[in-house]
Amino acid sequence: MIMKTYGITREGHKKLKKDLQRLKGVERPKILKEIERARAYGDISENAEYEAAKHAQGLLEARISDLESKFARSRIVDEDEMDADTVLLGAVVRLKDLNRNKELRYTIVSDVEADFKSGKISNSSPVGRGLLGAKVGQTVEIDVPAGKLKYEVLDISR
Repeated sequence: MIMKTYGITREGHKKLKKDLQRLKGVERPKILKEIERARAYGDISENAEYEAAKHAQGLLEARISDLESKFARSRIVDEDEMDADTVLLGAVVRLKDLNRNKELRYTIVSDVEADFKSGKISNSSPVGRGLLGAKVGQTVEIDVPAGKLKYEVLDISR
């Protein structure tokens, strides 16, 4: 089975590693203590606290497994070696929304790093995919479920 790799920014790779360390080093021991405490109450067959702790453990282990898989498949994209005139992973893009006459600023990141509230959009989202490969001065039209977005690329930085 061939594992698909994907690009990730250096910042995103550090964040992924930090999240994984926190889950393994802080959250896992905390849940194990909860299980031990609940087990001390006696019969575990009718122990709601024990069941809740075991459920939380299952969710945590699934999250750890998912992050480990993402970490193993990620490769850091060297932003310094990329074309500075083209929208690529890691690019900070300043746009003019031609439909609303409003300026926007997005950072194009991997799915793992995406956080719309902080202006980080995934390169696999409709807008991220639509912007990839665009150059300064270019007008880009992107089909989204709500209609058609029209952006002018004003600036690209790293």
